[in-house]
Amino acid sequence: MEINFWEIFKNALLSVSVFWPILLFAIAIIAIRIMIEFILPNQFKKIITALRFNKGEKWRNDREYLNWLRSMKPKEFEEYIAELFSRLGYKTRTTGGPHDGGIDVVAKKDKIKHYIQCKKYFARHEVGVGEVRDFYGSIADHLTNGKGYFITTNKFTLAAEKFVEDKPIELIDSFKLLEYIQLANKNFKKNNEKICPSCGGKLKERTGKYGKFLGCSNYPGCKYVESIKKS
Repeated sequence: MEINFWEIFKNALLSVSVFWPILLFAIAIIAIRIMIEFILPNQFKKIITALRFNKGEKWRNDREYLNWLRSMKPKEFEEYIAELFSRLGYKTRTTGGPHDGGIDVVAKKDKIKHYIQCKKYFARHEVGVGEVRDFYGSIADHLTNGKGYFITTNKFTLAAEKFVEDKPIELIDSFKLLEYIQLANKNFKKNNEKICPSCGGKLKERTGKYGKFLGCSNYPGCKYVESIKKS
């Protein structure tokens, strides 16, 4: 039996010509869905954010800011708190690691050392008296004139608040943390330092592939950048 390759080729072309419009239509539907669900919302968000940046508005409300803080990795949150206290006039360093003895950040001011524990929780969680008691046990032998700060992105139980009433420990819950951040931003403005409009961090001069630019000190948690205007 002789195989007619030309006939097979014509039949194949006919099949493609029949199904090609259907295939194109399916591809178009998929492309439109991707645009609607992923690309357009992100682009719209970038446009709105850029407009707010240009106006110098604080585009994060308190809830958005707390959710941003809660989304950090524990180490990123510790570094953020260290940066926060440095903006408040302290010299800080993070201790880090699983064997930090309950002390995440050491903050020094006027030759007095203060000790900070950071607890970042995404879900609703109340820091109990047990955690605060353990922290006090970790710093009691180190304290002279300093104090301890227990900082969380949520809140403390009543028992925890009662425990520290006669102890040199300040409990900083999510609302008080926002107050500290606002205070640090005011200090920056007084010193004529540039504030990141996205997260409130400090904009620092950096050098990249295309030259110098201003980047947020909270990178990689915050990826805001700003070009440096040439005088």
